[in-house]
Amino acid sequence: MDMRLELVPLPTSDVDRSKTFYAEGMGFVVDHDVEPGNGMRVVQLTPPGSSCSIVIGVGMSAPDAPRVQNLHLVVDDIEQAREMLSQAGIDVSPVQDMGGVKYAHLSDPDGNTWALQQLAR
Repeated sequence: MDMRLELVPLPTSDVDRSKTFYAEGMGFVVDHDVEPGNGMRVVQLTPPGSSCSIVIGVGMSAPDAPRVQNLHLVVDDIEQAREMLSQAGIDVSPVQDMGGVKYAHLSDPDGNTWALQQLAR
């Protein structure tokens, strides 16, 4: 039986701010931005080349829900990815080489944290 991780909900206090951060800053594709009713809003975004998406919105979790920590975005060229994000105005840590695996870290406006990871090939 296959088990595929395809959607990770992230808490947000401001859906539009988070959507802008992920779509314009991180380059995620906006798959859906719908308001099915009862004040609910669902915004699904997917990183380029990924089969797993994130979802932010209203009416899915409490705005004060615990933040998601250390989600990994695996990239082929961490320096290039870091530069692209920095040019988009995102604060990304310097690259650290952890013995063949390189990391750089960032967080979204709500404190959900991400690691860019480049694996030695």
